[in-house]
Amino acid sequence: MKGDYSQLKAMFAITKGSLKAVFRSPSAVIFSIAFPLIFILVFGFLGSGGKVSINVAFDPKTDTANPIYASLKNIAGINVVKKTGEELKEDLEKGRITAIILIKKSGLNNPPYSIDLTSSEAVNPQNMQVLQSILNAVISGINQRTFSQAPTYALINQNVEKIPGRIYRTIDFILPGQLGFSLLSSGVFGVAFLFFNLRQQLVLKRFFATPIKRSYIVLGEALSRVIFQMLTAIIVIGVGHFAFHFTLVHGFQTFMEIMLLSFLALILFMGFGFIVSSVAKNESTIPPFANLITLPQFLLAGTFFSIDAFPPWLQPICKILPLTHFNNAMRNISFEGASLASVWNELAILGIWTIVVYAVAFKTFKWE
Repeated sequence: MKGDYSQLKAMFAITKGSLKAVFRSPSAVIFSIAFPLIFILVFGFLGSGGKVSINVAFDPKTDTANPIYASLKNIAGINVVKKTGEELKEDLEKGRITAIILIKKSGLNNPPYSIDLTSSEAVNPQNMQVLQSILNAVISGINQRTFSQAPTYALINQNVEKIPGRIYRTIDFILPGQLGFSLLSSGVFGVAFLFFNLRQQLVLKRFFATPIKRSYIVLGEALSRVIFQMLTAIIVIGVGHFAFHFTLVHGFQTFMEIMLLSFLALILFMGFGFIVSSVAKNESTIPPFANLITLPQFLLAGTFFSIDAFPPWLQPICKILPLTHFNNAMRNISFEGASLASVWNELAILGIWTIVVYAVAFKTFKWE
């Protein structure tokens, strides 16, 4: 009887059927699970970071009236961070900056200056090597131009002081980007093709012949996508953590916070999929519309490399994209030990995007 009809049971039946269809779809498995895992495996085995720019800070006691200081500030690959005190120490401990540089007079006739570097175990070792190479090149250039008769203008203190910190690995940068890639791909392409095909094959029209409400149809289909992607997230994080030591600072607590963050991001990305499924006139127009949303984010949101590598005029655009804020929040939670509450600014921007996207989705969504 109609009065005994259970909307929830009908919704879960739709979820079950849709989930089976997702697992039987080769493209869904490849883009959501296989592709991110391939990247994680490749970069995990390489074991080296991909950051192009190096963040440094100068000790307040640094002698700024020398050519070494001026040269370092003018090198494109060196970003000088202007922080002091506990804030600077925290950035160093968490690997946000490569080293604190102290340039001081040696008190000897030759060489006139010495350079002390304070680094952290959380810093990518490759970045430290690059910084030392840059310093050696700067000193060599000064020697050739001005002090050709002297052995050297300055000596770098090779006994680099290291303060305690977590070891930063390539996987700590790569995995959050690949999880974001998986969530965005599934949310946009998966939902767009799913609801477009449901309309084209008149499945939604057949649903209308049953007592189930429209909202439960959408919830049932959406729930299957959420379950599939949460399972994908568990696989990606599990492989990264146990095979390549992806950092989960607080263990299971950090894992659960990442899962909640992934859930919130997936809801947002699915909204893009609803929009694409509505504006596409036929199945062949879905990929262009979907790529218009996903491709800029894959390239500009810190998915494969840091947005610090981009020119200054492009970075504000990068910081608008929702995937950028998911990637930043996840890296802060996983490696730096931040809580969801402490990344409220990233969550707030994702929330604004969610409101805007679903406002457009509700206006454009078509049932037939």
